[in-house]
Amino acid sequence: MTSLRRSALPGWNSIRGRMAVVLAVPTCLLLALIGLGVADRVAEWSAARETEAHVGVLLRVQDLVREVQRERGLTSGLLGGAEAYRDDVREQRGQTDEAREKLRAALLDERGGLPGATVSALDAAETPLAALTSTRVAVDAGTAGRTPTLNAYTKAVTALIDAESAGAPDGDRGIAEGVQALQSLARATEAVALERGSLNGVFAAGRFRSGEYLDFTELRATRVAALGQFRQLAAPDEESALDKAFATAAARRATGYEQQAERGADGSALSVDPARWWADMTTLVDDLHGVQKQVGDDVRARAEDSGGAATRELAGFLALGGLILAVACALAVIAARSIARPLGALADEADAVAGTRLTAAVRRIQDADPDTPLPPEFERPELPGSAREITRLAAALRNVERTAVDLAAEQAVLRRNSTESLASLGRRNQALLSRQLGLITTLESQELDPDALSELFELDHLATRMRRNAESLLVLAGEESPARVWRGTVAVHEVVQSAVSEVEQYQRVAVTDVEPCRVRGHCVAELSHLLAELVENALMFSPPKQPVEVYGWRDGGEYCLAVLDRGIGMTAERMAEANALLSGRGSFLKAPTRFLGHHVVGALAARLGAHVELRPTQGSGVTAFVALPGALVQTVPTAAAAR
Repeated sequence: MTSLRRSALPGWNSIRGRMAVVLAVPTCLLLALIGLGVADRVAEWSAARETEAHVGVLLRVQDLVREVQRERGLTSGLLGGAEAYRDDVREQRGQTDEAREKLRAALLDERGGLPGATVSALDAAETPLAALTSTRVAVDAGTAGRTPTLNAYTKAVTALIDAESAGAPDGDRGIAEGVQALQSLARATEAVALERGSLNGVFAAGRFRSGEYLDFTELRATRVAALGQFRQLAAPDEESALDKAFATAAARRATGYEQQAERGADGSALSVDPARWWADMTTLVDDLHGVQKQVGDDVRARAEDSGGAATRELAGFLALGGLILAVACALAVIAARSIARPLGALADEADAVAGTRLTAAVRRIQDADPDTPLPPEFERPELPGSAREITRLAAALRNVERTAVDLAAEQAVLRRNSTESLASLGRRNQALLSRQLGLITTLESQELDPDALSELFELDHLATRMRRNAESLLVLAGEESPARVWRGTVAVHEVVQSAVSEVEQYQRVAVTDVEPCRVRGHCVAELSHLLAELVENALMFSPPKQPVEVYGWRDGGEYCLAVLDRGIGMTAERMAEANALLSGRGSFLKAPTRFLGHHVVGALAARLGAHVELRPTQGSGVTAFVALPGALVQTVPTAAAAR
């Protein structure tokens, strides 16, 4: 479970990681709330941009509707018998086609930002618009009827107005009401334009035909309803602009023409000039289109304001999110550093204590004079930070350090006292054994009985071994033995014989082949001691009836000695440990007592500058090689060697 929990929280194994995790949770929650606000602002911004694109296309649609309405009215007058409209019809068709191309270009540019319903409705409106081509051909050929032609144009206009209503924005209420007001005004304008075209044909014909008066009344009812809805949704300035459009002289004359048309409901003759009707109604339709543009511009301005506000709020939310993230990161860094830096300093101080300070303190205690007070301790640096827990931890670590130093001092003093005691005991034993050997030598010179003399020889041999053990004790204690110095040089063969005489089973030692060589007198005692330890070790770990062989030869500027046994041998690991001790590495206080001889040999080899190494004997057993440096040996002339 612990491993799963650690793997589930990356960075939990460090203080910085834990601080980051602790602060990350509330930070993520705050960022999530900010993200919701950002998403809301993005939606508002997107809706505002969509509304701007929608209104822009609607204005293009209204321009096309206006041109189609003009073409419908002129065509109706032409079909009613006013041939003067034929050139105007041709010119208007060009304007209609131009408005249609502009709508296509705008739709191509804004298709991605428009609602899908609007795009589908505009695509569907292309069908009745395309059908106007055949209607135009029939009009030019003189085969088109006035009512079917009006219906074809009206169908195209209705499809365009329906496309305006499709996909209306539902975001901001003011924008939605503005778009609805624009659509209501578009239906009212279409009713006025359709009335213009319809009565244009009636006035050109001089009377209403069957069903045309009913269409006239329905158009007026539609206009009144659409204008009423517009007034409910429009802003005061927009409603005022509408009132101005209906208050012009042309609008008032058009109202008078409508009243005359009402009196012709029974099919009586109407005496209204179609050109004047067309001109006045065209002025009214143009004024209504002007109001439409004003409403469209107002809606677009509201959408731009809404988009700007959404952009500012979005920037504010993003800035707030960035600020929260920056503050959280700064707090995490500051909190982590306030904890990690003091702990790091404590860790560095603990490493310094373990690596250098404790060792230096022990060395200082060992080197100090026992009769003088200890030198003062070093001054400890102040830790960064002042938190109570950090201060307590620092005090605890320093108490541990002080206790460790006190314990190390006690151990050092105990070790020094033990070493000095061993050295003192070794000197006393050495002095007593030297006196004992002197007495035994005197007795040997005075004794004539062979049996007694043999026992004295055995006693002399035993005392010699005891003296070597005392000298080994001094070597382990790091003390110099009392000088047993020979003047001049001594033959290596004699040094080997001296070493052999200091071991118990000296009868088993065979000095097989030792090349003549002489060594300096100051190193004879230590070299003899070293060889005695190696020979005794070989005798202990070889069969009782197997001899131990000693060889000596020159190797360049050095002189080499080999102590060879054919015992059970050693494993590679044990031999590596023994060679490490023979090279002077390791403390004899930490090694088992059976390896004390190796420590003695290593210490003596270090004093002589010699190299001692154990190697496997061919077959079985171990061979100890001793390489003496050239400074300790002297070459024997050939003649002296022969003698």
